[in-house]
Amino acid sequence: MEEGEAAPPVAEEKSGEEEDDFGYRLFPDRNKKPQSFLVRSLFTFHNRCQLMLRMTLDTNPYAQLLLEAMKQSGCTVFNDRHFSCENCDGCVSGGFDSATSQIVLCQNNIRQQSHMNRVVTHELIHAFDHCRAHVDWFKNVKHLACSEIRAANLSGDCTLMNEIARFKFGLKGHHQTCVRDRAIRSILAVRKVSKETAEKAVDEVFDACFNDLEPFGRIPHSKTDAKRAYKDFQNRDRYNANL
Repeated sequence: MEEGEAAPPVAEEKSGEEEDDFGYRLFPDRNKKPQSFLVRSLFTFHNRCQLMLRMTLDTNPYAQLLLEAMKQSGCTVFNDRHFSCENCDGCVSGGFDSATSQIVLCQNNIRQQSHMNRVVTHELIHAFDHCRAHVDWFKNVKHLACSEIRAANLSGDCTLMNEIARFKFGLKGHHQTCVRDRAIRSILAVRKVSKETAEKAVDEVFDACFNDLEPFGRIPHSKTDAKRAYKDFQNRDRYNANL
């Protein structure tokens, strides 16, 4: 979970008491009618969000690898269909809405390109998991925990520089600790479960999900690592095509 970012607001129903259980309270624009293009174009936040999103999709190796992997898995991502720039409550940065297969980007809270890169990557990992696996986002907290572990581990959320920016400095096993803590926070943000329940779910699946490095094949600790992973992924695809 990106700093100030909610886990996926996954919900089959968006009304009544169940809405709060699935985190939709953090994404109020999910329940509003779409605005006209003219109205949306008047808002600087929306324009800035769209420009930063395009920059991420065109140039960020984390996002490019995930988009290619999803395409190969039969889940091609389209900018206009699968991304939505919206206003969000609090300091939430983004989420994955599995009910609509959309990534929500909080246009009022994402102000820097580097932040957009991390949020898009984090949520694309959720979308990739949704595409490749039968994830029960609604009833199985361990499924949610697994995807949150993977997102924190592979998106760059827990890089040394990001942790230093949060005034958290390295200790032995620091990366694993960061991944675990952020996964727990993500669950608590969108599920009405106790901290003990969230911790138990994360601990039970941590080893398996932390070591599931698809589609990167490695933990990309930097953009350079991500570029290498993307190149390896493309070469792997060409190799498999020639078998």
